[in-house]
Amino acid sequence: MLNWLAPSSVSPDDPVRACFVILVRNNELGGIVSTISQIESTFNNKFKYPYIFLNDEEFTPEFVDTTSALTTSVTRYGKLDQQMWGYPSYINQTRAAENRHELAKQGVPYADSESYRHMCRFQSGFFFRHPLLDEFDYYWRLEPDVDYYCQLDYDVFKYMRNNGKKYGFNIAFREFMATVPSLWGTIEAFKRDYPEVMEHLPVKEDSLWKFVTNDNGETYNSCHFWTNFEIASLAVWRSNDYLKLFSYLDRSGGFFYERWGDAPVHSIAATMLLRKDEFHFFNDVGYRHTAYQHCPVEEEFRSKCRCDPQNNFDLHFQGYSLDEQIYVDE
Repeated sequence: MLNWLAPSSVSPDDPVRACFVILVRNNELGGIVSTISQIESTFNNKFKYPYIFLNDEEFTPEFVDTTSALTTSVTRYGKLDQQMWGYPSYINQTRAAENRHELAKQGVPYADSESYRHMCRFQSGFFFRHPLLDEFDYYWRLEPDVDYYCQLDYDVFKYMRNNGKKYGFNIAFREFMATVPSLWGTIEAFKRDYPEVMEHLPVKEDSLWKFVTNDNGETYNSCHFWTNFEIASLAVWRSNDYLKLFSYLDRSGGFFYERWGDAPVHSIAATMLLRKDEFHFFNDVGYRHTAYQHCPVEEEFRSKCRCDPQNNFDLHFQGYSLDEQIYVDE
């Protein structure tokens, strides 16, 4: 069984090997400038963590110059190779195109997008393998065109490490089930085919298994952590157990024949691999992505946040937001 505990030689004040990781394209420069400016003003101007920018194309000089000027922290820029961003040899691209067309007729978001599928596969199985991340143990995923509303006066990475937290989230949502019709069945098949993996994972009572299934594992209930905000230990995805699971999912073709998202893949995998006390709900992080926003409502946070607590996904989208149901900290 994997040992998730920090080495006993690590003291609470020791620095953490952590970074921001950003998958972004050159034409999203304006959006990522906005995000980084807010991250700098609310958190990173105090803690100076590096930024890792990844792209399926070469970054332009304008992109590099503009983003590096936003921070005094280290910025690094990497390109994805064909293995990380491309069709595996075992994918029938004709079948994939036909299935995209069928999903588009159903009005499924991103149904006909090839790049969206490459993105989901990359975020599910490859971002943590990029050489630029080799030296890090924790990451915070950033996206273009998002808002961060609250001042964070503590080091979130030290909090994660020092308290044994492995996966941090901010918003929980429901998936479009038309995009993942065979995902649960494929994971169940993996569990049958790899009993040696399953035998040393946390028992259901100690996990967040009930977050992803309402009927003791018969079906997937569509719940997932919204992975556009994600603060986590890279050891989760680098583990042999997760690598075996991802390879199994990848070989099934569901990222391309359906439209499996990294959010349900990460969420289901995390509930399998981690104990419930290894999750953390970042309630104190005010965050907006597209139309959905988490804003702390507790009085203790109001002086640190510039968002409106009445404009809160947790309150106005009941049945979709599950944050309070799965709050797992002491």
